[in-house]
Amino acid sequence: QVQLVESGGGSVQTGGSLRLSCTASGSMYSYYSMAWFRQVPGEEREGVAIAHSDGSTSVADSLKGRFTISKDNAKRTLYLQMNNLKPEDTAMYYCATDEKLRLRDAYISRRYNRPRYWGRGTQVTVSS
Repeated sequence: QVQLVESGGGSVQTGGSLRLSCTASGSMYSYYSMAWFRQVPGEEREGVAIAHSDGSTSVADSLKGRFTISKDNAKRTLYLQMNNLKPEDTAMYYCATDEKLRLRDAYISRRYNRPRYWGRGTQVTVSS
């Protein structure tokens, strides 16, 4: 089992920045990928950014230039640096991890039942 705990969310004004963290514990294999997703109540969850064990990363096209994903393998922690935040970034942000194929199924194909390990989320609220 893998446990994920997100932190770093909060309330900021438009143009502000936040850095989210997701720390893993338990039986997480080094070859697992990790990713950030977000969800607004009543809307579908969407992929934000993903990081793979080979060091490759990807950020959703609509967020490139503002969001950056990084990972500290020694600390088993995934980060999401969010700059120039906008009200439409308001959402619950979730961290997930699993084998690369499972995580890609969620991130690319929106098959959110594929990753076995999810955090409980951290709320980000951006006010205008």
